[in-house]
Amino acid sequence: MDTTFYSEYYEIEDRHWWFVGRREVLMRVLADHLEPGRDRRILDVGCGTGTMLAHLGRFGTAQGVDASEEAVAFCHQRGLDDVGLLDDGPLPFGDDTFDLVTAFDVIEHVDDDLGLLRDFRRVVAPGGHVMVSVPAYRFLWGPQDEISHHKRRYVRRELTARFEEAGLTVLRSTYFNTLLFPPIAAIRVLRPAKPAEELESDFTLTKPGRVNSLLGRVFASEARLVGRTDLPFGVSILALARNDG
Repeated sequence: MDTTFYSEYYEIEDRHWWFVGRREVLMRVLADHLEPGRDRRILDVGCGTGTMLAHLGRFGTAQGVDASEEAVAFCHQRGLDDVGLLDDGPLPFGDDTFDLVTAFDVIEHVDDDLGLLRDFRRVVAPGGHVMVSVPAYRFLWGPQDEISHHKRRYVRRELTARFEEAGLTVLRSTYFNTLLFPPIAAIRVLRPAKPAEELESDFTLTKPGRVNSLLGRVFASEARLVGRTDLPFGVSILALARNDG
């Protein structure tokens, strides 16, 4: 991702509707499968500026890694000390080190997503879990994908197949950000293209205030739906899998 946007994310991650709603959905799925506990070892890969690390702490002891020096610095600024810089090689951890590995909107950034998922499986102990979220549908490709240096967007069956190829047993695979899909899709499809130097983050479209709060409540309400069933479409996809050894 363009490094200039890390400062933006650091400022808005706790209050922007997209981050707030996504967090509620992801935490609900984790809570449905994992008992809270401090003895679980958790790694958040591509932890960004660190907001999710604090929330993952309810399930165990969480640490993070990110490929951006700026992101790691913002994590330290938050007081999150157990965050390290990630290079282009395999994860710098031994086999079976963690009980949970998360990667929220990360694997779409790498050329070899299957290889990365296999590395997740390597560092997750038998019986442990891997959870990821990714952007959905190629036709929704837009400025945010360009700014974020995405390689791809997914459909659910494709993401599920990647997990299975990596040797992981998929427990949940669902679209989400479903209720707001129609307006988001309309904006993405109908918005005129701009040259690279004029691209703006999607997060600039919504400012703090009533609209942002309303969108956050709508998105977060999907946590109850995802708790009951897999959703048939959405702007994003999540998958939770287990390493059955």
